[in-house]
Amino acid sequence: MQTTPVTHEDLAGSVVSVPPLARNADLSLNADENQKIIRHLEAGGISTLLYGGNALLYHVAPSQYGELLAMLESLAAEDSLVIPSVGSSYGMMLDQARQLNKTSYPTAMVLPQPNVVTYEGVERAIGDFVQAAGKPAVVYIKQLGYIEVEHVKRLVDSGAVSWIKYAIVLDDPENDEYLTRLKDAVGTDAIVSGIGEQPALPHMRKFDVTAFTSGCVCVAPALSMQMLKLIQAEQYEAADEIRQVFKPLEDLRNGINPVRVLHSAVAGAGIAETGPLLPMMSPVSDSQATEIASVAQELLAAENEFRSSRS
Repeated sequence: MQTTPVTHEDLAGSVVSVPPLARNADLSLNADENQKIIRHLEAGGISTLLYGGNALLYHVAPSQYGELLAMLESLAAEDSLVIPSVGSSYGMMLDQARQLNKTSYPTAMVLPQPNVVTYEGVERAIGDFVQAAGKPAVVYIKQLGYIEVEHVKRLVDSGAVSWIKYAIVLDDPENDEYLTRLKDAVGTDAIVSGIGEQPALPHMRKFDVTAFTSGCVCVAPALSMQMLKLIQAEQYEAADEIRQVFKPLEDLRNGINPVRVLHSAVAGAGIAETGPLLPMMSPVSDSQATEIASVAQELLAAENEFRSSRS
């Protein structure tokens, strides 16, 4: 596992995968199945793994967090960058910071808390986490009203920020007043589009953000990496053709629930047995699982065809 600080080159060199977390029936961690997910990603060229919302780290037991950190570190390849998440409550993130302080992880993402927050309070909380963890944080901007640009800039200027995951969903991602102000304030070398393949193209083309995160990359990593490379090469039409391949699974995620659908898709495609979701989430219905599996298998078939064409 990479232990050096995250650089612009690290971010630009890989789609930031956001995998689900496989568990046994008793909700314990399943190392074997998580290893299958990681190996599938790494075999497709992915070198960055971010464990956050799709892994349901919002609900992880504090007593299990140390075991989780140790497991992920042991499973990843030597040159893979693994980023765990903390929070979203203040007390939880500080307890997790003390555990992270004893590890070689270069950073961790602070999960956004959508309620009972103020801009100044979030800035203070992230700063407190960084001080306790002894490492900079990934700032996850998921909704308006969480943290304002001026507060992000102060955190960046103080050295508290490793990079920024930007994931405010808009009907028109090319018309984004917040992202415009954020770009003007801190630049884009450390900003990553955080909403999957669909808005990645406008975010990278218009705002020049460095890369994008993806959940569907867990099914088709080589295709997602190819899309990233095509955007970076300004081959936008070819990149959009790949984006369309991901759209059916993304549409199901948007229509049902992003976390629940991805968890089911990785299992339905035969990549790994992801097991049960942590409460307070529940699995998709049987009929939804059947539909998700069919779409995921089609995406995996496209992935395998692409890999074969390059061998």
